[in-house]
Amino acid sequence: MVEPLTGVYAALAEGEVAGARLAIDEINHTGGILGREAQLLVADSANDVTTGVQRAHQLIDKDQVDFIAGDVNSAVALAITRVTAAKRKLQVVTGGHTDEITSSQCSWNVFRICKSTTMEANAIADTLIEKFGARWYFLTPDYVYGQTLQAAFELKLRRNGGSSAAAILPIGTVDYSDALTNAASFRPKVLIDLMSGEDQVNSLKQIASFGLAQNMAVGGALFELETILSVPAAARTGWWTMEWWWNQPEVPQIKPFDAAIRSRTGKAASARNWFGYAGIRTLAQIANQEKSLDAVVLARALQGYTLPPDLALDPHRAFFRAADHELMSTVLVGEVHPPRADPFDVFTVRALVEGEQAAGPAADSGCKLAFPT
Repeated sequence: MVEPLTGVYAALAEGEVAGARLAIDEINHTGGILGREAQLLVADSANDVTTGVQRAHQLIDKDQVDFIAGDVNSAVALAITRVTAAKRKLQVVTGGHTDEITSSQCSWNVFRICKSTTMEANAIADTLIEKFGARWYFLTPDYVYGQTLQAAFELKLRRNGGSSAAAILPIGTVDYSDALTNAASFRPKVLIDLMSGEDQVNSLKQIASFGLAQNMAVGGALFELETILSVPAAARTGWWTMEWWWNQPEVPQIKPFDAAIRSRTGKAASARNWFGYAGIRTLAQIANQEKSLDAVVLARALQGYTLPPDLALDPHRAFFRAADHELMSTVLVGEVHPPRADPFDVFTVRALVEGEQAAGPAADSGCKLAFPT
């Protein structure tokens, strides 16, 4: 697993690793992979493309790993796909969202657990427009994830005759005062915060201190559990998406998973925990099913593969779309709020958007898969 264990996305990376470690324990408790004990090696990409690629090479060439998983940073995850394709290793992208991974730069050996940026934007954009209006201001991280996510939101906005402006901000931004002053001057109906990890924590704290939520709605794509727990109550507000949520009583398989994560981390299970868990268990499931570690054999078997209920933890069918290898799983749209009876009850689901509805037609993805002979 290659993850940004240091830097602004460290908390999200740690969540994915915690889920992966739970998966490894369960895999080994039930016989391992092809009768052998599974091992999880974790390398720090440090939020840097060159470092991430070097770590992937080391894991494959020196440590002789059979599979690669990760990375929270979309640019790192995308760069690693070129390494794994050349080395003929199966890769599961657990937490990198940029569209290219399963669209224009898709690869035969790469499957993604988390949603694409298009899925995120499509799931919530209409709700934001209907509830608040079509004049938006974006806070956007200046790398491939932020760029593609903003573009997906803007496409929906244009189709509804809306307008927008944006502040494009480097990863690690600390002071958002200029961006927020410009946002206030623009007078948007919605302030769309596309920052992630510590960047989102800092931006939301400053949005709250500026009092902007009194004059405009706040929302966007992801506001993840790790981030919600790191901001003050005044910043726990707005309409967002969740890619997975621990409080879904209609999905009974979630309860034991949530309990297992709570016993390990002291916190409710997050989407990042599920990404790591689902990614690693999927690799074991398909290897044991096919009785093989060959990447071509396994990639073909994963095309159209439906995750079993105890792995999908989803109210609908969750499966890898054959045309682009994106996991079609449910996007949850709702409101963030201060905690209620459970200290982790900070999000109320208002709508369930099935994966294929959010993703749109596979033909529109631009993915062209070419398997090696």
